[in-house]
Amino acid sequence: MTIATPAKPAQPIRLHRHYMSGHCHRVELLLSMLDLPYETVDVDIPAGQHKGAAFLELNPLGQVPVLEDGDLVLYDSNAILVYLASRYDDGRWLPRDPVAAARVQQWLSMAAGPIAAGPNSTRLVKLFGAPLDYPRARMIAENLFAVLDAQLGQRSFATGEQPTIADLAAFSYIAMAPDGDVSLEPYPQLRAWLRRIEQLPGFVALPKRAAAA
Repeated sequence: MTIATPAKPAQPIRLHRHYMSGHCHRVELLLSMLDLPYETVDVDIPAGQHKGAAFLELNPLGQVPVLEDGDLVLYDSNAILVYLASRYDDGRWLPRDPVAAARVQQWLSMAAGPIAAGPNSTRLVKLFGAPLDYPRARMIAENLFAVLDAQLGQRSFATGEQPTIADLAAFSYIAMAPDGDVSLEPYPQLRAWLRRIEQLPGFVALPKRAAAA
């Protein structure tokens, strides 16, 4: 049975973002890889625009990214990935099979847990002076990378031989780890996985400051 390809949106999707945010980058990766029409709306985080009344109407938590798709307003990067893959894909980026879908969810939880507490936090400390526990964040990152390096030596992508939103949810902050002075050199399988994602059609490069680190 042939599965019909979902229709694209009638008007461009709007992504409210900050260009240095890995949470926003993961959403932009999927928008591009699905070849969806979209436009970015840059939010001036240093100026506090994300805490202004207009932005808080979109996301009362005052965080990026926020997605506008027609009348739909959605925030939280992982929720946005699930929505886009469910709405505009045929099951490749978010498998319909219960076990495969659960494997993807494990990685989404990891993105919100140790990836956020590890490489994201070390980056926040080193680039932006965030008042976080750097030694603890670095330990979390290095322990996680060792586990992932072993896992990715057995498969090409996060959950198997095909990329899913699990890969996109994890990619950005792991690739940006050197921004937080966490080296990727000890993890050859993890680095090979990053390269495989960078070679996918529609890949969007990391921000220049992060990519140059």
